[in-house]
Amino acid sequence: MSGRAGGHAGGHGELANAGSEPGGEEIVSRVRVRNLAVVLERRSVLSGIDLDVRDGDWLAVIGANGAGKSTLLKAMAGVLPCSGEVLIDDAPVRRLKPRDRARLLAYAPQSPALPVDMTVFDYALLGRTPYIPYLGRESRHDREVTASVLDRLDLSPFTARTLGHLSGGERQRVVLARALVQQAPVLLLDEPTTALDLGHQQQVLELVDRLRLADGLTVVTTLHDLSLAGQYADSMTLLSGGRVAASGAPAKVLTGELIGEHFDARVRVATGPAGRPEVHLERP
Repeated sequence: MSGRAGGHAGGHGELANAGSEPGGEEIVSRVRVRNLAVVLERRSVLSGIDLDVRDGDWLAVIGANGAGKSTLLKAMAGVLPCSGEVLIDDAPVRRLKPRDRARLLAYAPQSPALPVDMTVFDYALLGRTPYIPYLGRESRHDREVTASVLDRLDLSPFTARTLGHLSGGERQRVVLARALVQQAPVLLLDEPTTALDLGHQQQVLELVDRLRLADGLTVVTTLHDLSLAGQYADSMTLLSGGRVAASGAPAKVLTGELIGEHFDARVRVATGPAGRPEVHLERP
């Protein structure tokens, strides 16, 4: 899944070109995290986090509950104070103006506070805010982008419905829609499949992957389902106790030994038809 299709329909194709050394051995990272640390209420939540996500790749961050996965994405998105550095194409995220940051990076939290009286369309349209002039109104293009994303997420029938009248899975897809409407080259998605049934889990992950390949997006997700993470991610980072316990290709990180140690679970790891790891729980 590391190949990329050509073509672009979202307006940031010029941002999606990876640089490389003449020999092709080194690819400049779209996202780099250096020595990131987060302290909340005098408690160290993350410490010494280093990440490299190559342009156009998908990184899945995994770990047991409380490992710091959501905190990491919030810090990378610039919505949580942290020390260390988060770089997008060598631009420090914390030094960017909010509108400039939003054009580079879209963040979909796991459980955002939603305005219950706002319609699905108007909420998703908020993703176009970085492109709308101050004191201006959305353009026809902004509305077309929004309608297209809602359609691809099977949300067109709900455009006029208020957020307070959606199921948990429908709300989750609307949050993802707002992030995709933003058309940023970097997507940070915190548990994008939470509350979704099996069919919509697949639909959402396939859509994210298609957009990634077509538009050269760089994707960082947290995922509880280890088999799903192994099916879609190019690389994985395992967090434990606020630190990186393992990082690399899915087959390197999803091993029975590492899962047993950091998830306290007994599993069998098999190799699927595409050569990707599949994790199966085994009864003690």
